[in-house]
Amino acid sequence: MIRGNTPLQGKKMKQSLLAVALASILGLSACQTTTPVTNSPQQQVQPSFSQFSKGFIADLWQQYPGWSLWAGYGKYDHILQVPDQTSREKNKQWLNTQLATLSVYNPVNLSTNEKTDYYLIKNLLDKGLWEQEKFKSWQWNPSSYNVAGGFAKIINSRFEEEDTKLSKVLTRLENVPAYYQAAQNNISIPTLEYTQLGISQNKGALSVLSAELLKPVKASGLSDTDKSTFEVRLTAAQTAIKGYINFLTSLEKELKASGAARSFRIGEKLYEEKFAFDIQSGYTAKSMYQKALADKQRVLAEMSKISDSLWPKYFPKTAKPVNPQEKVAKLIKHLAVKHVSRDEFVPEIKRQIPELEAFVRDNDLITLDPEKPLVVRATPEYMRGFAGASISAPGPYDTKENTYYNVTPLDSMTDKEADSYLREYNHWILQILNIHEAIPGHYAQLVYSNESPSLIKSILGNGAMIEGWAVYTERMMLEEGYGNFEPEMWLMYYKWNLRVICNTLLDYGIQVQGISEEEGLSLLMNDAFQEETEAKGKWRRATLSQVQLTSYYSGYREIYDFRETQKEKLGDKFDLKKFHEDFLSYGSAPVKYVIQLMNNSQ
Repeated sequence: MIRGNTPLQGKKMKQSLLAVALASILGLSACQTTTPVTNSPQQQVQPSFSQFSKGFIADLWQQYPGWSLWAGYGKYDHILQVPDQTSREKNKQWLNTQLATLSVYNPVNLSTNEKTDYYLIKNLLDKGLWEQEKFKSWQWNPSSYNVAGGFAKIINSRFEEEDTKLSKVLTRLENVPAYYQAAQNNISIPTLEYTQLGISQNKGALSVLSAELLKPVKASGLSDTDKSTFEVRLTAAQTAIKGYINFLTSLEKELKASGAARSFRIGEKLYEEKFAFDIQSGYTAKSMYQKALADKQRVLAEMSKISDSLWPKYFPKTAKPVNPQEKVAKLIKHLAVKHVSRDEFVPEIKRQIPELEAFVRDNDLITLDPEKPLVVRATPEYMRGFAGASISAPGPYDTKENTYYNVTPLDSMTDKEADSYLREYNHWILQILNIHEAIPGHYAQLVYSNESPSLIKSILGNGAMIEGWAVYTERMMLEEGYGNFEPEMWLMYYKWNLRVICNTLLDYGIQVQGISEEEGLSLLMNDAFQEETEAKGKWRRATLSQVQLTSYYSGYREIYDFRETQKEKLGDKFDLKKFHEDFLSYGSAPVKYVIQLMNNSQ
């Protein structure tokens, strides 16, 4: 679900600034210029850590202009980096230089707030080297190469003059052919799944860089020479994208014929390392897996109790199954037929948003900023194929831009697939989805994150915190009376929460334990009561990511447990709204750091 994630180079995870951060540090690209180092950090006069962190952000944007575009920085929007060997070498040099500079500071001597920033910066730099030198997804993930996102970000800006936007697009277009040539040169024994995603999403890129772009160009104030150059470069870019699609299509055929594709399973060692970088929870991946196993049994027990209370209402003349799993499954299937039609799926989501806003305001759960618009839209084609719903949020420099709630229409599904999908996102679960993605979930959290006084904590966002908050709000809203404590709503909530838990079990099971697709689908459909379409979609998603699916459960568990500790500690003095706003005031920092900061401030 977000899923937190604006996209970069076509890779869709959660549509948030975090996703941009992760993609930007893959080592796929780096700025062609770097600040020269004339002295070692030890020879220079040491600035304060605050001065260093400000300088680090400036250097970060110069090094990763594509990332700065998504943050709304603006200065480097015209630059499209070519992800070749030269840029990777410069990127490695920059990462090592920044680590050497950072090593001058002893975190023991820093304030709690600065110490958090220190560890966030170090994690980013260490992960950048690890991804480039060890993980090397730039070699085996063809879907990471896609220019559409950056162009779409510029084109869709609401606050720039049309001529300014077109000038930026004109400059970026120049490097598109070299970009895709470098992409082809980089790819070596990719996974079949990423190859197929790269094909479908780059087909979507053609909808961004289409001939329609020439209409505003012809009507613009660009010079005749620039207009002519724009058309030439646009044609060359389209040719390059089509060439990349053809290259991947041929590669897909070869991989299928030879069986030589790389496995999408990364194994225990790489998985534990990636978990440590991505989640930053203090737990190992294995221990989090074990916690999820225990929670799975607890949630199933709660679902069984609710099913006992509802059984006479829906099956007054039918004997209740002895097997709890069978009992819960029968009741869920009976309730799931209550859902909107496929044509009303997106309109219904739009309709529910004001209701969620009103509930949050009326119950004084968190302050919502009416000047930060949330726009529900059909997922752009170049973003489809990973998640059915996601959030695309503006960065800390362009906070007035829209936050987009991306919802993929059901147009491409057969009637059978659509019916299965709608049973999954039935009357109750669709509301929980909107809480998660929109209000007071991702949308609200990312607005607060942009207001954090620490840019480091906003920019270097942690996926487990972002996803964990969205999952936390689902339960919190029901606890505060959303849905009028209807047992059907609570049953479906637990079904949804079980999905979060099984995300962790599935991801670890696939990547570390090597479970088969049959075993994975059985976990989702039989143990977690998911519909077939949803389960197959989740299996596909799990083959296109590693660790990200664990972020929901790990973040939620830490946030909810911390809140309960605070309630017990403060007693009658505990204020839920204050807890929420204090928690969100620290940007998108890992939960363990937010806990330290909140405890330190009391």
